[in-house]
Amino acid sequence: MNKLYILAFFVALLAGCSKPSDKIVVATAANVQYVMKEIQQEFEKESGKKMEIVVASSGKLTTQIREGAPFDVFVSADTKYPEEIYKNGGSDQKPEVYATGALVLWSKNIPEADLKPEALTAENIKKIAIPNPKTAPYGEAALQVLNALKIYEQTEKKLVYGESIAQTAQYITTGSAEAGFNALSIVLSPEMKGKGHYVIVDSSLYTPIQQAAILLKHSEDSPKREASEQFYKFLYSAKAKAIFKKYGYK
Repeated sequence: MNKLYILAFFVALLAGCSKPSDKIVVATAANVQYVMKEIQQEFEKESGKKMEIVVASSGKLTTQIREGAPFDVFVSADTKYPEEIYKNGGSDQKPEVYATGALVLWSKNIPEADLKPEALTAENIKKIAIPNPKTAPYGEAALQVLNALKIYEQTEKKLVYGESIAQTAQYITTGSAEAGFNALSIVLSPEMKGKGHYVIVDSSLYTPIQQAAILLKHSEDSPKREASEQFYKFLYSAKAKAIFKKYGYK
């Protein structure tokens, strides 16, 4: 009886454990997190499949993928990290660009009329929040803007680095930093809309932020493979493109 009880317990445990593994796991760059919530709703409604979103900076997600994290699709904030994964054998398919992002300068209290990158040298601005340029492409773009305008040296000591674009948004919306650089998609999200003022940064001041996704090898021999491929294709569909456009992506 004891053996039967133990066997039944493990069968029940395995059955319980199998449910989460049926979900497609999508590693998502922080700037895309709100867009991905809407895409998730549309995809699940259309396909009947379930997915889980894991959010972090593109660099951190790439490190996790390298270390064997069980992600099925990686939606990055640039092309560099997906290309690296492809070259290192993490996928059989080359990454594809799904959208081009836009950089904004954002502040809780500074009026839109006074909000411009050149004004960041002013004495009343003590802290400027940017995503960590080592792991977040939007942080790298912010540094390019400061260098292009020749104000990096005057603002360097004011820079406060967020682990991701999400943490940078927190610094800005709480007023911990007087101003900061972020993604247009974040300020346009329902969660952030109306929180302060923003201006779109001149795109000629930084390298275009082309964002790519890649179908990972992890799900190759998994029952999830078909569903992962289905989601990957959906990411480039007209429905998904309309959602990206709504959040300011090109």
